[in-house]
Amino acid sequence: MTHNTQAFDHWIRTRFVELNSELESLYAKQDDRANVEGIGEHLKVQLETEGSELISCLLLEGNTDEGFDHAFDLLGNVGLYMAACRRHEITEPSRETTSPLVEASTLAMHIGASIGVTPRFATAHLTTHNRSQQGVYKRFTNLDAEKLFVDYNTKGILAYKRAADALLKIQPLGIDHPIAYDLLRVAKHALQDVIESNRILFQQLNADDFFYCVRPYYKPYRVGSQVYRGANAGDFAGINVIDMLLGLCAANEPGYSQMLVDKFLYMMPEDQSILRDCMRRTSFMDELLNMTHLSKQDWYQQNVGAFLEVCDLHGETAIQHHNELVTKYIALPSKEMAEQHMSKVTASGPPLPVLLNSLEKLRDRRSAAKRDDINTRFEDIKVLKASLEVR
Repeated sequence: MTHNTQAFDHWIRTRFVELNSELESLYAKQDDRANVEGIGEHLKVQLETEGSELISCLLLEGNTDEGFDHAFDLLGNVGLYMAACRRHEITEPSRETTSPLVEASTLAMHIGASIGVTPRFATAHLTTHNRSQQGVYKRFTNLDAEKLFVDYNTKGILAYKRAADALLKIQPLGIDHPIAYDLLRVAKHALQDVIESNRILFQQLNADDFFYCVRPYYKPYRVGSQVYRGANAGDFAGINVIDMLLGLCAANEPGYSQMLVDKFLYMMPEDQSILRDCMRRTSFMDELLNMTHLSKQDWYQQNVGAFLEVCDLHGETAIQHHNELVTKYIALPSKEMAEQHMSKVTASGPPLPVLLNSLEKLRDRRSAAKRDDINTRFEDIKVLKASLEVR
């Protein structure tokens, strides 16, 4: 790290957190917790100017060529600053054609283009690639709700990655290989960890604190003239690898493929490579459906049984996420929000009803629910389950 990079990183880990936390405390004292206008203006000025001065030094420094890890980390710091300015409406995409944070935008675009990722902070910056210093990792605030959210998001993402890694290891062996059963069991246990992690999160995370103090930092913001959607916990390859290798979702289905296209640059480059490779593979479900004539063989009974358990658990994680997180932490609190704030609710860009509809379809694909309006694997799962009864 250069001196300027270290100075900015130190500010992000200290003063930046203090300023955001002070502002959140002021917002929380209002009857309308969603309002930020006219509140703590002196703190907002300090946030913007202090960050801008540090970024200006970095911009003059130019490309220090310190490798991907340092560049990605610096992009995250710039992105956290820009996201906080968006949260406090120092910037607001609907009233601007270009970002007023000129230096930050320029540096973000420079780094993003050079390393092949979107020029804003991504989920990885706060979860899987968020380096700790003396036991403390980077956050926007010192609020308990944010720490809880980031902790359990990280646990869930890493568990999904374990499941995906296990399924990827089956590919060169074949789903009918005896060791595929062991790898399916690894995936099963990892998905159980996802469910348990989510259960604790949903049990402990206060819905209002999340909705009003955590979620706003994940809103879309401008970098230069372009608006980039907010970071999403699903912006990693693992969950889609599971979708496609199991066969619950297909890369050639328009709605699903659009989601993949939209998220590519929000992922780490290695995740982008894994996902591209996975998109051209035949799913295990399709392979097993072509083997049902072998259903009396022991390997078939064992592996298909384990495969169906993994499918059920993946569906359970999707149902849990939608029915608890999306409903409890976004849909229900938004009903209590004043009308003037409704257009700014979602981090993904589209209006809330549109977002909820797309998430519901994704849930039902992953859980192989019976639906007439979209393609799911409901009938194919029935065929495989029925084949286990033949011995």
